[in-house]
Amino acid sequence: MAAKKNEQHPLRIEGYGSAGEGVARLEGQAVFVKGALAGEICQVQLLKVGKSAAWGRVTQVLTPVPGRQSPDCPRYPRCGGCQLRHMTYAEELRFKRQKVQDALQRIGGWTGRVEKIHGAEAPDRYRNKIQFPVADGPRVGFFRARSHEVIDAEDCLLQPLAATRLREAFKLWMERYQVPAYDERVHGGLIRHFYVRVNQRGQSLCAVIANGTDLPHQEELVQALRRAEPDLAGVVLSVNQEKTNVILGKTHRCLWGRDYLEDTLCGLTFRLSVPSFYQVNREQAEVLYGRALAFAGLTGRETVLDLYCGIGTITLVMARQAGRAIGAEVIPAAVEDAKANAARNGVTNAEFLCADAAQAAQTLADRGLRPDVICVDPPRKGLAPAVIDAIVQMAPQRLVYVSCDPATLARDVKRMEEQGYVLQRAEAVDLFPRTAHVETVCLLSKLKY
Repeated sequence: MAAKKNEQHPLRIEGYGSAGEGVARLEGQAVFVKGALAGEICQVQLLKVGKSAAWGRVTQVLTPVPGRQSPDCPRYPRCGGCQLRHMTYAEELRFKRQKVQDALQRIGGWTGRVEKIHGAEAPDRYRNKIQFPVADGPRVGFFRARSHEVIDAEDCLLQPLAATRLREAFKLWMERYQVPAYDERVHGGLIRHFYVRVNQRGQSLCAVIANGTDLPHQEELVQALRRAEPDLAGVVLSVNQEKTNVILGKTHRCLWGRDYLEDTLCGLTFRLSVPSFYQVNREQAEVLYGRALAFAGLTGRETVLDLYCGIGTITLVMARQAGRAIGAEVIPAAVEDAKANAARNGVTNAEFLCADAAQAAQTLADRGLRPDVICVDPPRKGLAPAVIDAIVQMAPQRLVYVSCDPATLARDVKRMEEQGYVLQRAEAVDLFPRTAHVETVCLLSKLKY
């Protein structure tokens, strides 16, 4: 007899899905169980039953495993920021390594083994950028899981305490002066998000994202934020009057102080404006880029091409051990930041192109450039077929692939194998502890015929 919605069954959890949910089987059908751990027996209520799978929730843990812990955040799991606070960190790392392994095997057809996962020394308070959505109340916090409902959050274990103090001062300013929050349903109100960025030295940069070109009681806001955080470097207004889910606006105006921070990564100094892309976990980013550099196998003579280079972080890290490094990025402001970062660090063997990855790769291929190593760090959607074609045309000996999505990575590994490249090594790096996200760095080498 087929399973039905709202039925309860005792189920043995056999493994994990890609989002960290437990996976069991019932009458030959996969059941995805949020909050369950591999190896446990749980009483599960079925919430949805489809033709090929079902989804449920734990109503009672009948046989727990050592990897279970009591969540240490009062808003978990209502808040959508974390997915894994019911796991010990050791169990979380085991899940993430297996997530990468499963994707590479099942989707990519790889028969090798993920060598290791690099866990974080500090799995809490690691985020150097926080974007708080704002709603009527005012509520300044985070979205409830799978919704746009804002949960007011006086603190978050993923963010630095400077962000906690600045958020409180910002909320009190909204309350005192009755500053209206933005309402996306009617495109009315003013305050959309409050943004905080913190560098290694503890300096902060704030931005108010507003549905307008000015703020009421602007001076009072600046003074309140400065009192809350003495190491505040600047306050920026980001104007976003579009009907969009994109957070930042296209124009930014400095209200006080300066509109950037500087931070050090892998011994290099980077200038970070409000829209600059920068890994949110600086310490683990150093591990990730260090592994990418090791996989590149540079001796000081090679030409390296870095696609999706952003503000030039990986390009400049590679340039110090290469003969020549070329970075490509589609966002003009990021390219200008990358050039400035190269000059700031005295790197003279790096150059940057403003083009999307496919255009840049094709342009360089048309010029007859034959890089020894290509490094890619694409967005979650992975590599477009045109990018893969251009990479294959340039025929590098080694391809270093940095990925934030194991599934698209595995798909691209399979595509590259069809073009004569074989996956040699893979390691995982945990840049986002307590969430289901994981980074991977892979080395693919060209087969010699």
